[in-house]
Amino acid sequence: MEGFERRAGELGYRSVAGIDEAGRGPLAGPVVAAAVILPPGYKNPEINDSKKLSAKKRERLYDVIQADAVSIGVGLSEVSVIDSLNILQATLLAMKNAVGGLPVIPDYLLIDGLNRIDGDIPQKTVVHGDALSVSIAAASIIAKVSRDRLMEMYHRQFPQYNFLKNKGYGTKEHRDAIVAYGRCKIHRRSFHVVGVDDARESGLFLP
Repeated sequence: MEGFERRAGELGYRSVAGIDEAGRGPLAGPVVAAAVILPPGYKNPEINDSKKLSAKKRERLYDVIQADAVSIGVGLSEVSVIDSLNILQATLLAMKNAVGGLPVIPDYLLIDGLNRIDGDIPQKTVVHGDALSVSIAAASIIAKVSRDRLMEMYHRQFPQYNFLKNKGYGTKEHRDAIVAYGRCKIHRRSFHVVGVDDARESGLFLP
């Protein structure tokens, strides 16, 4: 998990930031990105792709990363930005904002996925980077926990959708709630909802 960071160090880079996001797929809520700079040579075998960890373990590792990291930045794109730009561009913007939020300026970026972000900092994209790079995996944990906490806050505001459980993803319970109550202000209007938008086209009004 430290290979990409080690190779960047061998090239002379000293502040390597791993970048990942959470929330590209849900029907509701923002997309959140994180950028994490870990100390050179940092190792923690527990840090892994956030999707492979339990919520309890993510929460614990969130605190570990907060304590151990040299620098952490978090950025997000709200639903209005997602609907205006599209989810890919909104995600890249959130990543860019996460890098911009780092108190320590990185000199190299490791980005999960295929797409580069705007900027002059040297960068490398890594497909499945959250399972291959410790700094990207750390960023995936920070992004996921940060977003989950936001969705828990929104649950208190809109309990009928049970965001506490589904975190905005399109579970059957969530889709049924959209049929019953319509969309709230944090639902992504640009996302087609199977079984919901079809119903609207058949005559059922959904805001």
